[in-house]
Amino acid sequence: MKKVEILYGDEDIIVVNKPANFLSIPDRFDKEKPNILTYLRERYEAVFTVHRLDRETSGVLCFARTQVAHKELSQQFQNRTIKKLYWVIVDGLVNPPEGSIDKAIAPHPVIAGKMIVTNKGKKSLTHYKVVEQFKNFALIAADIKTGRTHQIRVHFESIGFPLAVDKTYGSKSAFYLSKIKFKGFKIGKNQEERPLMTRTSLHSYQLELIHPSSKEPLTFQATPPKDFRAVLKQLQKWNK
Repeated sequence: MKKVEILYGDEDIIVVNKPANFLSIPDRFDKEKPNILTYLRERYEAVFTVHRLDRETSGVLCFARTQVAHKELSQQFQNRTIKKLYWVIVDGLVNPPEGSIDKAIAPHPVIAGKMIVTNKGKKSLTHYKVVEQFKNFALIAADIKTGRTHQIRVHFESIGFPLAVDKTYGSKSAFYLSKIKFKGFKIGKNQEERPLMTRTSLHSYQLELIHPSSKEPLTFQATPPKDFRAVLKQLQKWNK
């Protein structure tokens, strides 16, 4: 497993910038799959899971190093006093450019692992604001007030703006430069175009919490990985 960037660490907490396509915790059926919890436990005496990110999602992820810190941070998540801000690249011209999505979410009745918007689900709330609007896409800051499975992906799909890359809730499994650079785009003979991104276009950008011991407010930010930055760069260049 490649080296994981440690954003912050002390005797109570560890905050990392999780790479995309790595599990937060071990897989139930395949313990050998790369995951952040195992990576940290190989380097520290004790590590406890506080929250998780989906496998394809990159960004800020926090763990506790003591049971007391774990209890305190878990309480903050339960009380929704922790602020989680995500960067999301979605399809479309987003209107209104700022707002809230207040729609309950529940598991799909037939498709395992998929979620849907339904009145029978659990209350789910997402505040959002467009950071940068392009011709056919938008970079959005999403502040989730609840932590439902696939909440951001389900919510934006429900208002007509699915993630730019999302095999489950969107229409694209990859992001190609040819889709935005129409004029002058060329590729060598007998060559296939390589995608800029092949995972969900979602990054956990910022996490705000109260330190479990000092009680000081802390804010952590994670630089988006190479694929996310590459898509943004090309959008800024060709999709203004």
